[in-house]
Amino acid sequence: MDPVIIVGAGPVGLTLALALARQDVPSVVLDEGPGKDEPRLARTVVLREDTAALMERLTGWRLAQVGARWAGWRSLRRKQVMREVSFDAPGAAPGTEAAADAGPAPLHIAQHVLTGALRAALAGERLVKIAAESRLDAVEQEPSGVTAHTRGPTGTWWRGSYLIGCDGPRSTVRKLQDIRFPGRTAVERHAVAALRAELPRPDEALLHRMPPWRTSGPSTSEITGRPLPDGVWRLDWLLPPGKDLVTPELLVARVRETLAGWTDGPTPPYELLDTGVHTVHHRLARRWRVGRVFLAGDAAHLLGALGTQGLDEGLRDADNLAWKLALAWHHGPHEALLDSYQTERRAVVAARLRAADQALPLLRGGGGLRAYVPGAARGHDALLTDGHLGRGVLGAPGAYADSPLAPRHLEGEAPVDTEPGASVTDVQVTAEDGSFVRLRDRLGRGALLVVLVAPGTGVWERKHWVSAGIMPRLAAAVSALPHPAELLVAEEYPGAAPHTVLLVRPDGHLTAALTGVRAADLYAAAEAAIGGPAKAEAGAEAGAEAGARAGSR
Repeated sequence: MDPVIIVGAGPVGLTLALALARQDVPSVVLDEGPGKDEPRLARTVVLREDTAALMERLTGWRLAQVGARWAGWRSLRRKQVMREVSFDAPGAAPGTEAAADAGPAPLHIAQHVLTGALRAALAGERLVKIAAESRLDAVEQEPSGVTAHTRGPTGTWWRGSYLIGCDGPRSTVRKLQDIRFPGRTAVERHAVAALRAELPRPDEALLHRMPPWRTSGPSTSEITGRPLPDGVWRLDWLLPPGKDLVTPELLVARVRETLAGWTDGPTPPYELLDTGVHTVHHRLARRWRVGRVFLAGDAAHLLGALGTQGLDEGLRDADNLAWKLALAWHHGPHEALLDSYQTERRAVVAARLRAADQALPLLRGGGGLRAYVPGAARGHDALLTDGHLGRGVLGAPGAYADSPLAPRHLEGEAPVDTEPGASVTDVQVTAEDGSFVRLRDRLGRGALLVVLVAPGTGVWERKHWVSAGIMPRLAAAVSALPHPAELLVAEEYPGAAPHTVLLVRPDGHLTAALTGVRAADLYAAAEAAIGGPAKAEAGAEAGAEAGARAGSR
């Protein structure tokens, strides 16, 4: 079968190529650039726990060694500390949020470093070809595949099984498919500086609202400081609405005033490394699939206001789509499974955008409601903290609660703390070879995961319990499933009773939790997770051709 064509060599496109390769699917990455990325310390990303784990699993890098995991987070309003979050449970000050509530620290990393890690992992990957200086200008679909044409030193036609547009906000793929991209322009603008300086609490990120010092030029109501390795900080100043020019002189003045304000004295020595202006747009493509063509990342959605991170969602797009494409590539078209990519991912991103759009008037619209709502400032601060730290409606990873891949009417469902459709908790499990591994380490291989919760199994060697109790019946049920699955055993899982059986998708989302060995329920849940029985190839190809003709007005 022809390789998958991936248009765009940013973090999302490279992640998708690696994720497909891990599932033995070849791909061609069309990179309109020279094949390397310009170092820009003013362009950074904050990855949440799930996406940071995904990157480490795919690249093999310990990203905390090239990025920064914050020890804490502080939020100030004028001179008052409004909120402190410690990611270090021991020694948390009274009145601060406990580390257990805060969750793991986010990972702050320069985007070119992240992309470099992905490129390094791809360098030795025989299933991935990266074609530099290749700019897409045409796409043609037919029932059996996709053909793409690129401009470059030599114009080239590329033949593929599927084509994924990961080519950013001005996506050529999206335009060639005539997919509308409605939304809002410039919902936020930030002046950005990356600098090296010695500041108080060098391992804590900081949000400072309504700083008490006077500022040069237009006033700023919000400053964010995020540490990077080697004493480097990224500072963002929220700009007032409009298109006021951010001059170098104005930016330097902001830097000096902010550093002086944060150190309660004269401006400390600093080294200015990079600057920029970051404009946030909110947009959502009408369709994410047209036949054999898909959109992912910034080509499909733009978000990022109130501290949220658009790249997080782009990486989740790649994780969601990779295993579905791999299954279709190896086993023939599964149209319901491929359609579920748009259904699941677009609903999650749309909910994030709605939450941000509803919060923006409260947080950016002046003090109208503050006069009537006691404690509103603290509530606003909580919203912003959620956005920056990846929590709550603004930032938490979405669950596929209404997924078309969810099983219906299972008789033996069991309660656990993870809702069906949500990401599973990363617990230690025993693999089939008897080794102890993390559950997340078994994701992304194309197989479903069946996890038995069996207290005591971590104490005894696997040989003592693998043939005892319900294990033989469960192993037989797993071997009979309609898709390859790996059987794992966990000592415990949050909210799960002994002998609970979890069925987990290749992207780490829970399909079902069952009470004991229920072979029929387990089979039905597994069949639902892969989109039901595969349709006949001719019918699937006809559906793809109809989708291509329909376009996406």
